[in-house]
Amino acid sequence: MTLFEYSKTNPVIIAGPCVMESYELMAEVAQTLADIKARKGYRIVFKASFDKANRTSVSSFRGPGLEKGLTWLSDIKATYGLEVTTDIHESHQAAPVGQVVDVVQIPAFLCRQTDLVVEAGKTGKIVNIKKAQFLTAADMKYPAEKVLSTGNSQIWLTERGNMLGYNNLVVDFRNIPALQQHGFPVIMDCTHAVQQPGGGVTGGNRALVKPMALAAKAFGADGYFFEVHPEPEKGLSDAANMYRLSEFEQLLDTLLS
Repeated sequence: MTLFEYSKTNPVIIAGPCVMESYELMAEVAQTLADIKARKGYRIVFKASFDKANRTSVSSFRGPGLEKGLTWLSDIKATYGLEVTTDIHESHQAAPVGQVVDVVQIPAFLCRQTDLVVEAGKTGKIVNIKKAQFLTAADMKYPAEKVLSTGNSQIWLTERGNMLGYNNLVVDFRNIPALQQHGFPVIMDCTHAVQQPGGGVTGGNRALVKPMALAAKAFGADGYFFEVHPEPEKGLSDAANMYRLSEFEQLLDTLLS
């Protein structure tokens, strides 16, 4: 079994801070994740964004940018022995990102952007496509087909909820088995699913992250996505949704037992 073949006995865990606030923050989180992986054997992929290009406000913190971000991510991978992933927002970012990461992530809002998804497929890396808040599980066959058109069949699909009226998301957990019908592993994004988008600063409720994960397990998810932070209230992006790093191992133990 290769590292990124999925199984019910050892699901993929994607975890890390929402945005690359600093290298020191990334290193602190990566050290904790590497320790958990070493002791427990969990399959952990480190995630952080070099640019939060879809922030609500023009004044919101976005990250260090492509060049510095990939340097930091490469250092994390080499230093802590973790596989890594990050998201891309423009098609020209795919090739340089693909030289560093193990998984290229397509943001939910951008999963219908043909050039972006095709260029991600051309990297030959796993492409994790997050389901848009406005799409059904059935609709996700089309982004997957765009990756497949490049000859790359390494695809993950991520559920993260659908819009319910204004400034709210709801998760229909039936989407997990429905997405699996496309023939690819399905990841549950447990932190973005509790967002309350809009209002200048995105809100949310991190108390619901653990129940989201446990419900996704009941529906047969192949992996789980968490944004984690030592002090989530001080986070520069998604502060209301990120899970507290010091409590993360306990959550994983409960989820993966």
